[in-house]
Amino acid sequence: MPAIFVGHGNPMNAIVDNGFTQGWETVARHIPKPRFIVCISAHWETQGTKITYSASPRTIHDFGGFPKALFDMEYPAPGSPKFANEIITAYGNNLVAPDQCWGLDHGAWTVMHRMYPEANIPVLEISLNYNLSPKEHFNFAKQLAEFRQKGALIIGSGNIVHNLGAAQWDRTDGYDWAVKFDQKVKETIKSRDFEALLHPERFGKEGALSVPTLEHYLPLLYVLSLASDEEISFFNEEFDLRSISMTSVVLHGKA
Repeated sequence: MPAIFVGHGNPMNAIVDNGFTQGWETVARHIPKPRFIVCISAHWETQGTKITYSASPRTIHDFGGFPKALFDMEYPAPGSPKFANEIITAYGNNLVAPDQCWGLDHGAWTVMHRMYPEANIPVLEISLNYNLSPKEHFNFAKQLAEFRQKGALIIGSGNIVHNLGAAQWDRTDGYDWAVKFDQKVKETIKSRDFEALLHPERFGKEGALSVPTLEHYLPLLYVLSLASDEEISFFNEEFDLRSISMTSVVLHGKA
């Protein structure tokens, strides 16, 4: 299966039609239908690594100040304790713990709703262990590669550039520093120098402003850790709110 990093951006993308949502829909139409989906979302950080274990994960509305229509939305995709157990077993040594309380946060369901609106594919979330460094996250994620062979679509959901403090509503042109960092990251991905991406702080001012906190950046590393010699491409290479990069990445898989 392919693996995808999705710039998820504004939760309103769940209920509006725009170029970003059309990009997600197009990608879903052009890849094989997954047996199940494993999502690493910027919006689930925990002590240790956890995986959703409910057969019917709840839709989490983890935001405020948006229209009632967004809070009314549900994404009733099933979970899968069976597939969760397979991942827990693959890691071993109690490195991944089952969690029956969490559901699907907006980093997952707003994207899944556009990619797979029928909500008939099991979705699991894996949390971000906030005790790990970027390099440790990158290495930890490699174990997920075997599940691509088993029909799992691995999705990292975050944003390469994510600085809400600098956001300007109704602006879609990126700040100079944001555009430069986004471009540097894409160039580094194309050169497959993934090691360099483990240190966004080394990108100077652009890195500091673009990645003020790591949680939206780390899902990119989870996806890149799975890359083989397959084709890598980009879509949704635009900005929202000036300081949010919607750039998304596809690892195309191999037959």
